[in-house]
Amino acid sequence: MMAHLNSTLWKLKPLARKTTSAGSLLVANQRKYSSKDDAGSEYLHRSVVPTMHYQKSLPRLPVPKLEDTIRRYLAAQRPLLNDEHYSNTEKVAHDFQNGIGKQLHEELVAQDKRNKHTSYISAPWLDMYLCARESVVLNFNPFMSFNPDPKPEYNDQLIRATNMVCSAVRFMKTLRDGLLEPEVFHLNPAKSNTDSFKRFIRWVPSSISWFGAYMVNAYPLDMSQYFRLFNSTRIPKLKRDELFTDQKGNHLLVMKKGIMYVFDVVDRDGNLVKPAEILSHLKYILADSALAPAFPVGVLTSENRDVWAGLREKLIEAGNREALGLVDNALFCLCLDEEEMRDHIHISHNMLHGDGCSRWYDKSFSMILTKDGQAGINLEHSWGDGVAVLCFQNEVYKDSTAKPLVGPGTRPATIDSASAVQRLEFKLNPELECGIAKAKDNFHAAVSKLTINAMEFRRGGKEKLKKQQLSPDAITQLAFQMGFLRQYGKTVATYESCSTAAFRHGRTETIRPASIYTQRCAQAFVQQPGQHSVEQLQGLLDACSKYHSQLTKEAAMGECCLSISSIITAHYICRMLEKTCHCKSFLGQGFDRHLFALRYLANTKVVVPSLYQDPAYAAINHNILSTSTLTSPSIRLTGFAPVVSDGFGVAYGVHDNWIGCNVSSYPNRNVHEFIQCVQKSLEDIFTVIDGKPINSSSV
Repeated sequence: MMAHLNSTLWKLKPLARKTTSAGSLLVANQRKYSSKDDAGSEYLHRSVVPTMHYQKSLPRLPVPKLEDTIRRYLAAQRPLLNDEHYSNTEKVAHDFQNGIGKQLHEELVAQDKRNKHTSYISAPWLDMYLCARESVVLNFNPFMSFNPDPKPEYNDQLIRATNMVCSAVRFMKTLRDGLLEPEVFHLNPAKSNTDSFKRFIRWVPSSISWFGAYMVNAYPLDMSQYFRLFNSTRIPKLKRDELFTDQKGNHLLVMKKGIMYVFDVVDRDGNLVKPAEILSHLKYILADSALAPAFPVGVLTSENRDVWAGLREKLIEAGNREALGLVDNALFCLCLDEEEMRDHIHISHNMLHGDGCSRWYDKSFSMILTKDGQAGINLEHSWGDGVAVLCFQNEVYKDSTAKPLVGPGTRPATIDSASAVQRLEFKLNPELECGIAKAKDNFHAAVSKLTINAMEFRRGGKEKLKKQQLSPDAITQLAFQMGFLRQYGKTVATYESCSTAAFRHGRTETIRPASIYTQRCAQAFVQQPGQHSVEQLQGLLDACSKYHSQLTKEAAMGECCLSISSIITAHYICRMLEKTCHCKSFLGQGFDRHLFALRYLANTKVVVPSLYQDPAYAAINHNILSTSTLTSPSIRLTGFAPVVSDGFGVAYGVHDNWIGCNVSSYPNRNVHEFIQCVQKSLEDIFTVIDGKPINSSSV
């Protein structure tokens, strides 16, 4: 979701470590099917096909050809540079291709062949996250908020929190027992998403099962990240953090007013604790009148990672090892906030960063429930990407709303919650208190600089754009280019996150939406509207759409596109593939991750390759427009902070009949004006689509 390639990379050391292969913890824990299992209480569902059935046979993420990477890199640089600077960058890039770059590429290919259990980007990309020393708050952790429960009476904080906790535990059990439906992208659901096909494919050996799915136009996705969803925490360490997972924990971590509580939500037999008992425990916590601690330990997770690593050691030395252990191996973190949300902007701020005291930002994810029942997820990003978390969010939303286990009439269990719920107490000394106070000051100084604004464009969305044979994602990205040009008069580096989950241990790739096509089109609409006919402007829109679709296909799956947005809007991809898919091979041909991996290897060299010293390389990785899209019936809002101080963080969704975006900025940029410029750009685009001339007046 985020681009963060510059500040820490030179500290990284190339690794050939063997990572946990293909969710092996999940495979090891999968049990045989049993007719006595009560799917109504313990599981979300019982998949005919085992959860990790396809994992062994997933195709490997290919290392692109160096000449293709350089060609694509230069194409992305062209709209950002004047002729003189481009000529210099072109020479530097070709020298790299024919010199040290060729050697690095050969080394990368050889290393990839030695590590067939994973992808060439997996270890370097994980290191990029874990070696970063900045706070995870704003710099890395994004959020996704849930839509409200369709039944208003179920949006009560206590009721909704209980139902979501129960659904989350049911998801965990379904996943670990191998009963969760494998993540599969179906191009022809009538053939592949059927009971008969599932009964057939479950008997195909897992080593070749992917090919069986492929024969009916189904594409299984990598699920190796899923085992990190539960009982997982990022542990701060000097120079490089660690990911910790301990599946023995049966308890939930709950935070309220900076106070931490734990209680078991899984019993000794591995079953979900009775929902009425969970309801009782959460009611007890919500009613607890204990004062907020003057020195809340949770705020330390918002600190610089080296500072936090040092203070964590001090916490252990002060006698807090056991308490920290309970935090680290808790199933996940539930945050019960005392505020009611005023509007979408308030929700975004609360889910993205909150008050700093009632969060443990290092947990794999935190589920947040506000006083008025608004719900969201704050994601620690190093371990996983949007695909895994979105699956969890979709299933939890569907289960908790369609099959709630408690309701307004449910009576809490008659149980001694005071004994079952443990309040965590931390032993602090003056040095730790001073560190917590500084962390609070640093947190508030950082979040006070962040501004968020949102927009909903209601003149049309996917349906109207598809009727015009235009890519909805391409047109939305074009509106961002036009908006920035209208506001600031130039084209800048732009990053669009794209999933490579169709490959084994795939992570993300970058689509570069700023192109010579978007530049020409934006200039025509914004700077030269009177010089072009409606037909000419329509032709420019069509050219942008076709080029962006090609970039997306190359970045994600070559001739079979699979961006994060595409996974959700499958009907759009099916339509596009019917017109463009003529190749039976997967490509996975973005350039950003390839150059990243080569730069990672270059860290061992005495001389830094000139390509990475070129100011143009730094500029294209200084992503002023960082964009990402996730849409699903469970999602209300998504968001993240800018990845650079003078940038915008643009979370957006293209829906059937409208387009929305949730944009953040720091003081160096005016997010309110940017939103207005994007709105004007979309108005102009849809006016031209309707065959009418645009109003050339400025915003």
